[in-house]
Amino acid sequence: MRTQFKPGDGRHDPSLSTVMSERRQLINLAYRLLGSLADAEDVVQEAYVRWYAMTPQQREAVESPGGWLTKVAGRICLDQLRSARARRESYVGEWIPEPLPDRTEWAGGRPGGANADPADRVTLDESVNMAFLVVLESMTPAERVAFILHDVFRYSFAEVAEVVGRSPAACRQLASSARRRMRASDAPAAPTTTAARRAAVVRDFKHAWETQDIAALIGLLDPDATALANGGGLVNAAPHPISGSAEIAAYVVAIAGRAPDQTLLERTVNGQPGLVIQQDGTTTAVLAFHITGDRITHFWAVRNPEKLRPWMAG
Repeated sequence: MRTQFKPGDGRHDPSLSTVMSERRQLINLAYRLLGSLADAEDVVQEAYVRWYAMTPQQREAVESPGGWLTKVAGRICLDQLRSARARRESYVGEWIPEPLPDRTEWAGGRPGGANADPADRVTLDESVNMAFLVVLESMTPAERVAFILHDVFRYSFAEVAEVVGRSPAACRQLASSARRRMRASDAPAAPTTTAARRAAVVRDFKHAWETQDIAALIGLLDPDATALANGGGLVNAAPHPISGSAEIAAYVVAIAGRAPDQTLLERTVNGQPGLVIQQDGTTTAVLAFHITGDRITHFWAVRNPEKLRPWMAG
């Protein structure tokens, strides 16, 4: 199995520098497969543990250390996705993928910070915007792995088969099924407006929220918009999706009324314009948006503090 995003050649040299140079590739893969940076870090750590559990002779015999690590990490992710289905059935409220800040906005001590290893950063492209990750949640574990490995990271189906444990033809069908799910989704992965326009809509939403202008909020929301909040049972959050522009606007204004001292900040969330809510200097929520034309069609509010680690100072 080949590797992507390699800093150079030397795939036959299982030296420490060569093996560790694959870390960014593995972090990027595992985050897209699991929707959680914390889980992705654990997967990558486990892959390296298994690499160094082999004897030097066994490592020397591996033709492509990066390919070996990718295969192992992919299989660990597949196992986690299978077990995650049962865990998420008991999850309190809506499960939303862990939001990521822009590489320049990581809190101290987290990936992207001044003292952090650049290999820990996740590349923020269209395959990590929140709408894309949410659609991935509707796929079976095998579909998700086949789709991400083939369509996003461009591995051949023969290579995907080594991870999924099925034939290349079966993996081709899995990826095809995943693409149908993506096309059928009412929240397409690719933005349909310019970055500047999306930022302007989010800025207007922020102002309307701060001024508690229900009419302006309704005007910025698609009539059939949906909003999901994620508290994980650790903090208060809407237990079910909220549908409709008027209902969402009323909910947002009610939140503003309950927390008049909160601060809203414009930030990049998973590569797209978003908002961060802070209270007394502490991040309490991160909001990601999907915008079609000039209207917000979906937004996700992550309040679970366990998913806000990259946004916390200190």
